Amino acid sequence: MIKPTSLLSAVAVFGLMSSAAAADVIKVGVIGTMSGPFALFGQNFKRGIEAWVAQNGSRVGDHQVEFIYRDEEAPNPAKSKALAQELLVKDKVHYLAGLYFTPDALAVAPLLGESRTPLIVLNAATSTIVEKSPYIVRTSFTMWQNAVPAAKAAMRSGSKKVAIAVSDYGPGLDAESAFRKTFEADGGTVTEVIRMPLNTTDFSPIMQRIKDSGADTIFTFLPAGPPTLGFVKAYIDNGLKAAGVKLVSTGDVVTEPDLPNIGESGIGILSTYHYALSHSSPENKAFLDQIVKDGGKLDEVTMTSVAAYDGARLIYRMIEATNGQRDPEKAVASVKGMKWISPRGPVSIDPETRHIRQNVYLREVAKQDGKLINKEIQTFDAQPDWALSKN
Repeated sequence: MIKPTSLLSAVAVFGLMSSAAAADVIKVGVIGTMSGPFALFGQNFKRGIEAWVAQNGSRVGDHQVEFIYRDEEAPNPAKSKALAQELLVKDKVHYLAGLYFTPDALAVAPLLGESRTPLIVLNAATSTIVEKSPYIVRTSFTMWQNAVPAAKAAMRSGSKKVAIAVSDYGPGLDAESAFRKTFEADGGTVTEVIRMPLNTTDFSPIMQRIKDSGADTIFTFLPAGPPTLGFVKAYIDNGLKAAGVKLVSTGDVVTEPDLPNIGESGIGILSTYHYALSHSSPENKAFLDQIVKDGGKLDEVTMTSVAAYDGARLIYRMIEATNGQRDPEKAVASVKGMKWISPRGPVSIDPETRHIRQNVYLREVAKQDGKLINKEIQTFDAQPDWALSKN
């Protein structure tokens, strides 16, 4: 690994070299959870990028685009920072992308100004990440973006008293704040707030606290992966669903790969999210067809593949705008206000926040054609990050 103290001098030298003439090969370093318990989501970064390249080619103008992948495995800010340093100095990448966890994205952010490198965040969802550097653009989502519609949907479904249970780190705290502020403003009551350590595996005591609170609804966020399946199964196995306590979550908690393991007991669970595998559009069909053509399996597709697919689109636009030069200001400016139709629906890059605006869908776990799906039943149009937006 490259020592942190060597980053500035090495990148400065490379910056002088790269600014003199456009590069023939544009390198993009992608950091994601390629192995370990969250491997499916990092692997979906790769699937989404490969789908974009398969449909659009590996060249932008006269420049060949090369994606270089590095494995962050799990929340590990020190490792993610070291991987970014290695990509910047050793591999001489022009762009960075990826970052599944918020702490890892925050660790990488200080390197961007030193190296004059744009970063496309493909998952990490704490609102303040984009404020850490003017070179950050996000194509995934934030908790405010998904949790505000969740609160509105809960109120409209008749919820009066809600217990909030979230993972105790940046995105979870954002989800708690966004839901609570919106729900209470609409006249609802929050009976209990539970912040769960990221390493929580036994959710039965949490379910007992929720029962004791008298809540008629649970709102929850946990990072997609093993913990989410454990939480949903505890909700079912401890009798809360049978007792009529509703579960409303962000879509991280009921991803498509988990639905077969949740089983039919999960029918009726609500979530708000920006993408469902079942989303009906020609763009989503073409995207999924490409993933299958490339050897992927539909039951392994997650939302991170779409964020990566759209992230690759932005990187190609940046390369085109700068003609391969290291010019992060021009690169980022070229995507501000950009609009297109994604596999998830119509999206745009907010020119003020550099965060993606997108539809958020209320989904319900349902059985269709013998298979469990997240069925979209309501659309919240063009949602901003409510924590950052002035609109």
